[in-house]
Amino acid sequence: MNTASMQLAAASGLMSLVLFIVAIGLLAMLAGGFWLTSRVKYRESPRPRPEEQPKLPPGGPVGEVRQNRESQEVPQVHKGERPLTPYELTNMDSKPSASKDRPRWSRGSSGSFGGGGLGAH
Repeated sequence: MNTASMQLAAASGLMSLVLFIVAIGLLAMLAGGFWLTSRVKYRESPRPRPEEQPKLPPGGPVGEVRQNRESQEVPQVHKGERPLTPYELTNMDSKPSASKDRPRWSRGSSGSFGGGGLGAH
């Protein structure tokens, strides 16, 4: 054997040792993760027993309510005033609509922005 092959053999032995240590470190991290998870799960409250589960109301299941709703109007900003920011608008509630007709899209419209339809031509 010459000196070059001896140096290559020594380097690969050191590389195997490094890979072995990395593998042991990964296994230790995986085992630590399982241990930590079991500790967290042990501290959680127990699952509810069958008698603690939610029950149906006495009148049976609640039915579906269908109604049309209208959104509140966005407050108008008069000329010269500062426009409202999204944070000042807060939650815009909706109210029941007086109309009982279901809203429909205009004829020839796809019904959505960018829906790919021809649109109203």
